[in-house]
Amino acid sequence: MKYKRVLLKLSGESLMGEKEFGIDHDRLKQYSEDIKAIVGMGVEIAIVIGGGNIFRGVNNDVEDVIDRVQGDYMGMLATVINSMALQAALEKIGVSTRLQSAIKMEQICEPYIKRRAVRHLEKGRVVIFGAGTGNPYFTTDTAASLRAIEIGADVILKGTRVDGIYTADPEKFKDAVKYETVTFDEVYEKGLKVMDLTAFTLCNENKVPIIVFDMNKTGNLIRILDGEHVGTLVEF
Repeated sequence: MKYKRVLLKLSGESLMGEKEFGIDHDRLKQYSEDIKAIVGMGVEIAIVIGGGNIFRGVNNDVEDVIDRVQGDYMGMLATVINSMALQAALEKIGVSTRLQSAIKMEQICEPYIKRRAVRHLEKGRVVIFGAGTGNPYFTTDTAASLRAIEIGADVILKGTRVDGIYTADPEKFKDAVKYETVTFDEVYEKGLKVMDLTAFTLCNENKVPIIVFDMNKTGNLIRILDGEHVGTLVEF
């Protein structure tokens, strides 16, 4: 097994499937089955999910009505809804989970406590981190980087709908070329879009590699943990 403890970062949009908003149950089921498979391999896995399928905190379209801070808190609550949905789907198929939130809401989840999160992982539970960092002006990418560092994750697995990092957006430019591996310095130099700069710099400074891959292809997550090269590896 290549990695013992991983942090999986999922975008809220990935949960939409073919829908225009909300949660696609088939996509949720696929993700749950893939996660269950790697738990069965003995991998310790923590998860951070965005909230863009419900409400995006950083949204220029609504800033004239809702201020940035309020909007970001609304986005954090959206991530908790997605986290609860994934938790329910995982437990439906027999996977033990714990949901921890950066914003206290005792009736539905634990508050985030680093030592407790690590203990859950050691016991084989999937730990889902909701509500981002609990602070406005920070994205769920930053939350993923921060939590990965705190729990001592070996790698961040960024599951997207694209199969890696390209020279340009492959959905817009047919001649875009995929990188198999790329260094942190090259990402800075070439202006490649991997994560927001705060999140990316946290990973760089704390030596946490990132793998960007297509989470929508069944089995990709398992292949990565089996040591296969999937997606794009950002290394040092």
